Amino acid sequence: MQLILDFEKKLEDFHLHVHHEGDASRIGILGASGCGKSMTLRSIAGIETPDRGLIRLGGRDLFDSSQKINLRPQERRVGYLFQNYALFPTMTVEQNIMAGVRGSKEERQKRAQEMVRAFQLEGLEKRRPAELSGGQQQRAALARIIAYRPEALLLDEPFSAMDYFLKEKLRLEMKQVLQEFEGLSILVTHDRDEAYQLCDHLLLMHEGSVIAGGPTKEIFDNPKTVEAARLTGCKNITRIRPLGPHRICALDWDNLELTTGEEVTDEITHAGIRAHDFFPMGGDRGGDRGRFSVSPCSRYEETENRPLSPPPENIIPVENPVLTELPFEWYIVLQNKIWWKVPKDIRSHDFSESLPRALCVDPSAIMLLTQ
Repeated sequence: MQLILDFEKKLEDFHLHVHHEGDASRIGILGASGCGKSMTLRSIAGIETPDRGLIRLGGRDLFDSSQKINLRPQERRVGYLFQNYALFPTMTVEQNIMAGVRGSKEERQKRAQEMVRAFQLEGLEKRRPAELSGGQQQRAALARIIAYRPEALLLDEPFSAMDYFLKEKLRLEMKQVLQEFEGLSILVTHDRDEAYQLCDHLLLMHEGSVIAGGPTKEIFDNPKTVEAARLTGCKNITRIRPLGPHRICALDWDNLELTTGEEVTDEITHAGIRAHDFFPMGGDRGGDRGRFSVSPCSRYEETENRPLSPPPENIIPVENPVLTELPFEWYIVLQNKIWWKVPKDIRSHDFSESLPRALCVDPSAIMLLTQ
């Protein structure tokens, strides 16, 4: 379903200007708190009115300032899932679902029962929202929205107030709902894992503007700008000085010289490396060499049966590292401020003796960025 967003709204802290045109079915809007994500969603729903511009959904103009079109929320055929779900507290689950359905009482009850089965709410039909768990409330809210067959489903930070276990469980359920939903879905989130897991197409927002847009995996693979790299979770970003078509000096990493896969063009100002894209070089600090799995750098190790191969192009010394242990990974910060992330077993608590003397990174893993 085609979606065109090209509107502006003056806010207290910044000027919101949203531009997007495409026909992706599952869109995510990712950005920090206060960047305009929810205002964008509320403008699509008709809860807020832009100052000027166009909002078009599937060939229908929901808002067009030039034509003085501004459909009421109930005319837009969009379903809005609020952060707190906004269920009617005095109504039962069944009554909440029926609230937005048109038709005779028998038709509304039939549709409600279809939604009860679809969202696994059997046995909860007569309960009120206060008697439901967080996950049950979310399913009831989704059932109420989808019951009246909207063209678009708008999700505003649906997991923000949940604990980790419930959030992971409901993400899987939401993924199934969105895959089965025949219309357009737009998810607003500040959580990059949610965006990656639930959305095929991604818009990155910063201070009221869309700074990047495209297929989700492509955006994560090549964010192109410094702010987009930060929003997609890159911890290692440095200013650079070009040394050649495929060679840079990393100014914020002790002037480390690196070879890049992409060509360093004139507009490139920064480089980024994701914390999990480093690999240990052979020759550890006395620990068990078998602790490391085979990596792209292992081919450079010398063995009894194989002479030393040409060294890799990007070698980073592991000097004075600072280790932070998390349940399932280690964070290692090197002396030059580079972060390295290493998976671990929950029963392993000592990594210092197995630290390599150096890391390497494939040139293709170095992201070239503009300011």
